[in-house]
Amino acid sequence: MSARTPAGTPDRAPVTELDPAYSTADATAIAWSAAVGGMTEAEIFWLSTVRPDGRPHVTPLLAVWAQDALHFCTGPGERKAKNLAANPRCALTTSTAGGNDLHASLDVVVEGDAERVEDEPTLRRLAELYVDKYGSDWQFDVRDSAFHGQGGPAVVFRVEPRRAFGFGRGESVHSQTRWTFDDQA
Repeated sequence: MSARTPAGTPDRAPVTELDPAYSTADATAIAWSAAVGGMTEAEIFWLSTVRPDGRPHVTPLLAVWAQDALHFCTGPGERKAKNLAANPRCALTTSTAGGNDLHASLDVVVEGDAERVEDEPTLRRLAELYVDKYGSDWQFDVRDSAFHGQGGPAVVFRVEPRRAFGFGRGESVHSQTRWTFDDQA
């Protein structure tokens, strides 16, 4: 268990499927634990939301994996927070083990609904995870159901995967894995 995974929090078990149409013949499905490990270690994520007029909005941000979900923060007046207030559906994307390397990487896409985290004990634990992962530049105080740092208040969101995809790339093996969670079948 990673130091950034709270004790006593088992991962949700998804249905795992390899898509043979987008995988080499010798590929196998990627284990969900590998995706969780990649998200735990990845530093940059790309958040995709939908603007009120239907246009996409994509932005990079920092995120931490805890309690079977990705968590991120943003200023309450930022475009992504406004988009999520109107439509909580979103996707978070990251790449591990080489990032944009064509021959050695795992890309992970998580789809779900963003929901505000306002419980202060949970926020304090998430604030600790930010410091553990990103260092003291990302230290937040918790009050008024939000993070407070050098940039002012930040609301925190939780995205529990409904569906996720893993795109594995190796020297000669490529795979596409889909993870679907039972409550979303």
